[in-house]
Amino acid sequence: MVKARYVIGLGLVLAAGAGVWAWRDRPVVVQVAQAQPGTASEQVYATGYVEAQQPVSVSSRITAPVAKVLVEEGDRVKRGQALVLLSDDEQHGLLDQARAQQRSAEVVERRNLALFRDGWVTAAARDNATTTADAARAASATARARLDQLVVRANSDGIVTKRDVYPGDLATPTKVLFQLGDPSRIRITATVDERDITRVRAGQKALMSSDALPGAIPAHVSEVTPGGDPTVRAFRVRLMPDGAGALPMGLTLEVNIITSERKAAVLVPATALTSDGTQVWVVAQGRATPRTIDKGANGTDKVEIAHGLRVGETVILNPPADLQPGQRLRPAQR
Repeated sequence: MVKARYVIGLGLVLAAGAGVWAWRDRPVVVQVAQAQPGTASEQVYATGYVEAQQPVSVSSRITAPVAKVLVEEGDRVKRGQALVLLSDDEQHGLLDQARAQQRSAEVVERRNLALFRDGWVTAAARDNATTTADAARAASATARARLDQLVVRANSDGIVTKRDVYPGDLATPTKVLFQLGDPSRIRITATVDERDITRVRAGQKALMSSDALPGAIPAHVSEVTPGGDPTVRAFRVRLMPDGAGALPMGLTLEVNIITSERKAAVLVPATALTSDGTQVWVVAQGRATPRTIDKGANGTDKVEIAHGLRVGETVILNPPADLQPGQRLRPAQR
């Protein structure tokens, strides 16, 4: 009787142990995806703006009030064409004064030259009169030149792309009054962080976008400026659009420069990677297996696996924190 109880008790223990083992080995429901082949690219992000290939700034050479503006934005101008007339009343008075002094000095000069020929004045008196007349002529020429400077002229052919001057403004040599350029010949100037500039070189492809325009705009890097700006720790990069579409000057663009590209890359959803980005969980014979990987390029929703995973292998998405190696898995129904 005692032996029978012992056998029955042992059976109950074994049954309980089997139940615990079965509970622990129950399959975990997980989301899975297969590693897919695709194109992976590494990119440098920057912001840029559209400007003329040869932008020209126009400023006044002297300080004077603005009397009249002769052109508007969008007007086509020729080199030497008058753009702004500055107030010249004072300068006209100075020119008249200089001319009067010139005439007086030239009269004295002619008189002294005649008297010197007749022997009535010394050579020193003649030279003094000639020097005074030369100075008066130079002063008159300077006054005429300064009067011409009161007309601000275009220093190249082009179209007025920006106007920052109005009658009554005070024009100074440091203030830009106009920007000239050709809207049919544009470039994009982008600012690239100094940490990324060593990866950028001329000829690389780029994709640009703007909230104001649909789709991506293809472009290529045409120039990397040799000197950076240490105050903002950035370099300027010039890009040329590849399409024929018109881009308004001054438009701000988001720029992604493609620094490298691989056609046959292994791609998985970004949620397959562990938080430190060094592992994925692979489904092997229905069980969970951790796999150490080397991550490549990052995309918005997919990640390149450079080493450690093959195309076609199944990975777990959003792996549970308590997932254990060898744990049975059941793919969730989609």
